[in-house]
Amino acid sequence: MTERFVVVPVNGGSAVSAEEHSPESGETPAVEYGDRDLGLEEDREAVPILEYSREPNKYGDGIPKESSPFINNTDNDKGTLYDGKNMALFEEEMDSNPMVSSLLSKLANYTNLTQGVREHEEADEEEGAKKKTVKSPQMGTFIGVYLPCLQNILGVILFLRMTWIVGTAGILEAFIIVAMCCSCTMLTAISMSAIATNGVVPAGGSYYMISRSLGPEFGGAVGLCFYLGTTFAGAMYILGTIEILLTYIVPSAAIFKAEEKAYEAEAMLNNMRVYGTCCLTLMALVVFVGVKYVNKLALVFLACVVLSILAIYAGVIKTIFEPPVFPVCLLGNRTLQNHDFDKCAKTEIIDNMTVTTKLWALFCQSSELNSTCEEYFVLNNVTEVQGIPGLTSGVISENMWSSYGHAGMLVEKDVASVAPSVPSENINLPYVVNDIATFFTLLVGIYFPSVTGIMAGSNRSGDLRDAQRSIPIGTILAIATTTIIYLSCVVLFGACIEGVVLRDKFGDSVKGNLVIGTLSWPSPWVIVIGSFFSCCGAGLQSLTGAPRLLQAIARDGIVPFLEVFGHGKANGEPTWALLLTAGICETGILIASLDAVAPILSMFFLMCYLFVNLACALQTLLRTPNWRPRFKYYHWALSFLGMSLCLALMFISSWYYALVAMLIAGCIYKYIEYRGAEKEWGDGIRGLSLNAARYALIRLEEAPPHTKNWRPQLLVLLNLDSELRVKHPRLLSFTTQLKAGKGLTIVGSVLEGTYLAKETEAKKAEQNIKVAMSSEKTKGFCHVVVSSNLRDGISHLTQSAGLGGMKHNTVLMAWPGSWRQSNDALSWKSFIETVRETTAAHQALLVAKNVDNFPQQDRLGEGTIDVWWIVHDGGMLMLLPFLLRQHKVWRKCKMRIFTVAQMDDNSIQMKKDLQMFLYHLRLDAEVEVVEMHDSDISAFTYEKTLVMEQRSQMLKQMQLSRTEREREAQLIHDKNTASHAALNDKADATPDRVHMTWTKEKLFTERNRNREPNASMGVRDLFNMKPEWESLNQSNVRRMHTAVKLNEVVVNKSQGAQLVLLNMPGPPKHRGGDENYMEFLEVLLEGLNRVLLVRGGGREVITIYS
Repeated sequence: MTERFVVVPVNGGSAVSAEEHSPESGETPAVEYGDRDLGLEEDREAVPILEYSREPNKYGDGIPKESSPFINNTDNDKGTLYDGKNMALFEEEMDSNPMVSSLLSKLANYTNLTQGVREHEEADEEEGAKKKTVKSPQMGTFIGVYLPCLQNILGVILFLRMTWIVGTAGILEAFIIVAMCCSCTMLTAISMSAIATNGVVPAGGSYYMISRSLGPEFGGAVGLCFYLGTTFAGAMYILGTIEILLTYIVPSAAIFKAEEKAYEAEAMLNNMRVYGTCCLTLMALVVFVGVKYVNKLALVFLACVVLSILAIYAGVIKTIFEPPVFPVCLLGNRTLQNHDFDKCAKTEIIDNMTVTTKLWALFCQSSELNSTCEEYFVLNNVTEVQGIPGLTSGVISENMWSSYGHAGMLVEKDVASVAPSVPSENINLPYVVNDIATFFTLLVGIYFPSVTGIMAGSNRSGDLRDAQRSIPIGTILAIATTTIIYLSCVVLFGACIEGVVLRDKFGDSVKGNLVIGTLSWPSPWVIVIGSFFSCCGAGLQSLTGAPRLLQAIARDGIVPFLEVFGHGKANGEPTWALLLTAGICETGILIASLDAVAPILSMFFLMCYLFVNLACALQTLLRTPNWRPRFKYYHWALSFLGMSLCLALMFISSWYYALVAMLIAGCIYKYIEYRGAEKEWGDGIRGLSLNAARYALIRLEEAPPHTKNWRPQLLVLLNLDSELRVKHPRLLSFTTQLKAGKGLTIVGSVLEGTYLAKETEAKKAEQNIKVAMSSEKTKGFCHVVVSSNLRDGISHLTQSAGLGGMKHNTVLMAWPGSWRQSNDALSWKSFIETVRETTAAHQALLVAKNVDNFPQQDRLGEGTIDVWWIVHDGGMLMLLPFLLRQHKVWRKCKMRIFTVAQMDDNSIQMKKDLQMFLYHLRLDAEVEVVEMHDSDISAFTYEKTLVMEQRSQMLKQMQLSRTEREREAQLIHDKNTASHAALNDKADATPDRVHMTWTKEKLFTERNRNREPNASMGVRDLFNMKPEWESLNQSNVRRMHTAVKLNEVVVNKSQGAQLVLLNMPGPPKHRGGDENYMEFLEVLLEGLNRVLLVRGGGREVITIYS
């Protein structure tokens, strides 16, 4: 990102530009300043402000020349001379900033936005030096990545729920579910391969990759999500193990046995809880004793998985020639549980006698042929169908479509049957029913855990011979293999197994056999035993991996309350983390339902995969210099597709679980952001921030902000003491209250000298300012400039602070309170030049007087913020109290607006117009119109002006030393005080005091006095009280009169206000009277506690439109 700077020489010469300026560029050429006087205000055009029309879209459109009734520029007004003396301080700018009365009279015509921080890998290295190092075997792609991924991906869902998913969803929808989930993991694997091959991936796997790509906040949040997912996966595998044990291997081992069928489900859940807790305790002990035993058993468990899958495919092939015999008994079209009968018939002939069967006894009141039976049993025949009709049977067409239903719905075959007149409500009948309500999204959540486990290879990256080659190849091959297995199983199960058997979750229709086992060869026990050990192994792997992941997060130090879990046994085994993992795993086991736990861990894994894709996409799009993966077959579009698919699957499977998972991740993110240790990992988010900032800055520069979007972007000019500490910290407090963290704040200061000599002081000053900003809770940037003198330094800051469109539009500074006592006149001259420069740069100016009395962070009680709206210069006076009252300090203060009515104004109408104007501005404020009629200029005013001018002349003409100057100033001050006392004593006793009433003719005569020497003779007669008053500059007299009269009114109305906001008069166009200008302002503000002088920036900042 480039920024053009234009250097403007002050002592002649032409402007040097970084680029050749062309008229077509639309930019204003740099102004050349020679030795001429910088009277910028004289050359200033009428201030362009918005056209106040019925079309709101015309506001803030960036047109350079805008007109407005607010800051009025009509030709008629330009020709109107101000002919009063009460507002003489403001008269030089009346052509650009009209009186409020002038504005309000026209309202009737208008309608109404570290490097160097030690990372945990280094800490591990230091700890490792103390430990006995064990060299890891250098594994290749097949053993190190492919087989572990295969073992983790193929698991409990394939054996226990795959057939049920195919039967319920139908082949078509089951195929879609599998394809979606496998596509998600494949796209994630591609992104993960790119991240894993972009440098070394030490222990920590996916957590390390995400945290180093997206930063500690995202890394911690996603790492903990991955940890919770792995922990709940352990619970799911344990529940799967117990389900296989109690349902298919030793059903008699159940502790809780239901007396009635209605309580069977509850009894089963209790059995799962008891056995699951015992199994978890046993597995945790195994992991605690030594993880090496788990690793040694891993290959055994993997062998069980492979043998089971091979047995399934062998069984499918065998069905072509000789399907296994697993008869299913149907009553009409309803499937029967055949645990309690051996023959699928109502009666049988024994010794030429017809006798009833065990099935008869289940539906009838007795075994007699004439006993009363269920109506459906009487109306329909019993038929027997083959549970495994075989690959060539054509059953695939029947299983193509879904069969969702509510809990308790009968599993029925699509054949003719006779319905009973009254549906039976006897739940003890031996029908196969749905144990839970089924629908597409539920099946997605239950199935997804069967495709997780793709991180197994990257988690072992430290043990691989060539991780950057093995991880992509092994992971993608494993996913491709398992995808083929899953998709083929969907089709093969649908083509080989009867639909009612597929929908029978627990195999009740095939004598309690595992449904997938009925298909296998040579025996169902191959699958039962294989799946049992597979689930055991997967549970142990989860209990081994999850504590290590938690330990890695804890050792990073980014989540303070988890640091205790970073400790472990002497050999580094995570003991505390294992205890926490077992505790969380126990909550999953207490849920006791495999179908309820599966969607929970789906959420956490999907969240993890989503951020892996996000990390890859961001790194690719941002073109981070360090983003150089060896794996080249990735693209940001694939990563975004994977991310979108993860998000979609989260909400498809369970929208409320998705929201909970995102809330957990969000809370962890914010916790790490506010409380976590600072880490600098060179993350991609920093690159995102930089690119986003660059893009936003370029967009901001394209057009000025709309009036609705305007807010003060502050440049705060601070003074520093001799120890380079902030003189007025309350100025920063006020900044915080005004900004509330929104928009831009630049805090600047100037040191006198050269940068080479003052470099250390500049850095110290910057540090002190940052400390002050932190203590006052001011959010912004600090900028210390070293310049040959204070004046130039402030000028440089005003011109160059900010970047592109993100520049300040308002300058905030403290009133130079000691300007009278200052040894150097440069202090107040610098102040006045700053006022002139901000006006020339069309920047607003805020000057805080008595800033040390401003509130810090303590809430103010009842009080008022008084706005004295004398002239309208853009609406800043209206906007500032509104912004202040958003902060807790000023929230209880009420807003009052005072405006001044002249002799010719209708004050009652002015009040009504002003109230209507505030109503349309959506501002709540009390309105008061103060009448200031033309009155005589008092002797006090003349005396004040005389003392001021005498002091000014003496300081100019007499080249006194600093000490003498101070003494002279003190003498004048004493004389002034004595004179005031004498005048006040004689005020009531002097009946012959002259009352001088100014008329328009007298004003014009006085203005033309220099041009018409004879006219002065006529005016001289007016000054018959003191001869020396005759020589006074009448312009100064009128300005002093304004200051005195306005001060009287403001003090009378607003002395008790919490804050007074007042229009700041502009400095004189001719620099000769600069010191007089300071005196005028002193008189204007005398007797007021907290004052904020406000000077608009020449544009409208508040609008009545929405």
